[in-house]
Amino acid sequence: MSTRPDAPTVSELLAQERRLTLPRFGYEDAYALGTLLVRLARERNAPVAIDIRRGTQQLFHVALPGSSADNDGWIDRKRKVVERYGESSYLVGTRFRAKGTTFEDSSRLPLGTYAAHGGSFPITVEGAGVIGTVTVSGLPQAEDHALVVQGLEEFLTTLEG
Repeated sequence: MSTRPDAPTVSELLAQERRLTLPRFGYEDAYALGTLLVRLARERNAPVAIDIRRGTQQLFHVALPGSSADNDGWIDRKRKVVERYGESSYLVGTRFRAKGTTFEDSSRLPLGTYAAHGGSFPITVEGAGVIGTVTVSGLPQAEDHALVVQGLEEFLTTLEG
């Protein structure tokens, strides 16, 4: 249950979510964000699967070399945490650790359905709130989360540009 000294804090993760609110998000945006994440993953030779949803509709999904069907299972479990809590899966897990416990020990949710591990992030649109999710699976949780954050930062820059 120990936290790494370099792990982000609850307040740092909350600041990321506030900063990464989008002005809009539609079908073309999902494709643009998805292909951006694929480019970033390929630059790292990352064996990941990437999933983007708006509500319950899957708008983008790709599995890169080295990923497996297990990554799709992790995507589903991490995404369900975002859908339930309205916050990134990494933030939810970090909140539990900050309270001296774990998601697994204290959430009372089925662990076969939910995973509060880094890699799933809410797609939040100004004036609309959380409208979907973007999820990466295949790396250690901090790296999955960081890949999604970098992708959203670059994507937001293109929207504001």
